[in-house]
Amino acid sequence: MGKVALVTGASRGIGRAVAVRLAQMGYDIAVLYHEATASAHAVVEQLNGFGVRAIAYPCDVADSVAVNETVERITDEMGEISALVNNAGVAQQKLFTDLTDEDWHRMMGVNLDGTFFVTRAVLKGMLQRHEGTIVNVSSMWGQVGASCEVHYSAAKAAVIGMTKALAKEVGPSGVRVNCVAPGVIKTDMMRDFDEETLAALTDETPLMRLGSPEDVANVVAFLLSDEASFITGQVIAPNGGFVI
Repeated sequence: MGKVALVTGASRGIGRAVAVRLAQMGYDIAVLYHEATASAHAVVEQLNGFGVRAIAYPCDVADSVAVNETVERITDEMGEISALVNNAGVAQQKLFTDLTDEDWHRMMGVNLDGTFFVTRAVLKGMLQRHEGTIVNVSSMWGQVGASCEVHYSAAKAAVIGMTKALAKEVGPSGVRVNCVAPGVIKTDMMRDFDEETLAALTDETPLMRLGSPEDVANVVAFLLSDEASFITGQVIAPNGGFVI
């Protein structure tokens, strides 16, 4: 039985690219998704083509009970989880004064609580084995903040803080925890952006292009690899120079 990687939000975008990249590295993949069943199973079919085992698991990461049950099921069916990528997330653009309680709680529930719940469920086994790697997906807006995305920026900043603190806590047990803070990446989250806005974002990026999910997946793969064995508590920002 090979090493198992759990990737949340793996049915599309960055999560899908990460799952593919890790499958290429030989990991068996637990594909965690919320509602996109057809997409998740398409990812599983793609991953199986790499000769690894992949299984799709539906789960709302904002529900701690569901997370605990799903992680237990993954462990029973696939084996101990060696690598965790907390990628599941939601985004929203809205004036701060227009934010509702529901907007705030949903943003924190998926982006922050979800990262906490899944990490807590997986970490116990890693600590017992004195090995494991975790990569949390934040955002450059978690580093510098974004107008009209206060709740998103706050949640992603908290993920960075969690990463740094947890890395210090579990490092002595042989577990590494790092974070990626992507810039503007072409995913479904940008489907409502018009061409003018996309062009402006491209112009603001020193490398003069928007990022791809694969750009982020390559950084995640490095952080999970043995080549990064002396790296923990760090934030790596594949953002094309947008934030320096």
